[in-house]
Amino acid sequence: MASAPPVAVDVMGADRGPAEIVAGARRARDEHGIDVVLVGDPAVLADALADAGDLEVVAAHEVVAMAEEPAPAVRRKRDASVVRAAEAVRDGRAGAMVSAGNTGAAMVAALLRCGRVAGASRPAIATTLPVPGSVPTVLVDSGANAECAPEWLVQFAQMGAVFSARRFGVAEPRVGLLSIGEEASKGTALVREAHALLAVPGCLAAAGARFVGNVEGRDVLTDAVDVVVTDGFTGNVVLKALEGGVRTLVDAIVAVMGSTEQTRAAAEVLVPALLPLYREMDPETYGGAMLLGVAGVCVISHGSSSADAITNAVRVAHDLAAADLVGHLAAALAPPTPPPTPARAPTPPPAGPD
Repeated sequence: MASAPPVAVDVMGADRGPAEIVAGARRARDEHGIDVVLVGDPAVLADALADAGDLEVVAAHEVVAMAEEPAPAVRRKRDASVVRAAEAVRDGRAGAMVSAGNTGAAMVAALLRCGRVAGASRPAIATTLPVPGSVPTVLVDSGANAECAPEWLVQFAQMGAVFSARRFGVAEPRVGLLSIGEEASKGTALVREAHALLAVPGCLAAAGARFVGNVEGRDVLTDAVDVVVTDGFTGNVVLKALEGGVRTLVDAIVAVMGSTEQTRAAAEVLVPALLPLYREMDPETYGGAMLLGVAGVCVISHGSSSADAITNAVRVAHDLAAADLVGHLAAALAPPTPPPTPARAPTPPPAGPD
C-alpha cells in the first residue's frame, strides 16, 4: 500500500448510492495501491462494506442532500459525511478528499474546515476539458463564484496554471481569458479590467505561466490554450453547454450506427477504433473537478459518478496531494518579495573649526 496519507472518500449523497462509491474506492485501493478511508454512516453502508474488505470507515451520521442549501446545511449538520471528510484532511488523517455529493456543500465544508490557501481571495473550481490528441484544457472558474472581481480572475489564472503544471506536466501553461473576441477592448467591464491586469508583464511569472490574451468559446476544446479563465457563472454555462453538446452528438452517432444493416456492419469496424477517443472525451476519465484555493486537496465528482469515475477521482486526489499542490498554490499567490533597501552611505561628521 502507498505510504502517503489516505484519501477520504465521502460515500453519502451521490445519485447512485453508497455502493457505487464504495466500489470505486475499493478499486483504487486494490488496483492502484492507494490507501482510502470511507466517510459515512456505518449502518447505511453495511451491505456495501461487506464487499469492501478491510476499508477503514469514519463514522458520519448525517447527509447534505443534493437539494439543500450548502452553507446552512454544512453549518447545521456538523456530523455530515462531507464535513467529516474535510475534517479528516484538516486534521492530517487524510491527505485529500473526494465527494460526489452536493457540490456546494463540498466547497463550503472544505473552505470552513480546511481554510483558504494563504493569499487566496476566493476558491475556484477547475474542470478538466478533454482535447483529443493533446493536453486537456483547464476551465476555471466553472461554478464556485457567480460574481467576480477582476483581481479574482487573476488569481484564478495563477491557480489554474499551477494545477495544469502539477496535473498534466505543462511546463509553461498558456492562460487565456474567455471573452467574445480576441481584442483587448472586447467583453464586459469585468473582462476588460481583468485583461488589463493579466497583460501586465510578469503578472503570472510566479505561477510559471504566460498570458496569451482573450480566447473565445470555440478555443476551449483546442490546443490553442492550456488554461481558460472566466467567472463561475459563465464557466458553468460553458461547461454544461459542452456536456450537452457532446452527449447529443454521441447519441446521434449511436443512433445512426444502429439504423440500418449497412451502418451496423460499419459500426463493427468503427467502434473499436473510436473507443480510445470516447474514453478520452468521457468526463469520468478525469474523475471530477478540483477545488482550488482551499488548504487541502478536494476533488468534486459528478453526482452521477460511476465506480470508474470515483476510482479516477481518488487517483487524481492522491497524485495532487503527493505533488504538494497546495504548497505550489501558496507559492504562486504569495506577494512578491520587495527588493532590499540599499544601504545608505554613512553621513560624514561635520567639519571641525580650522
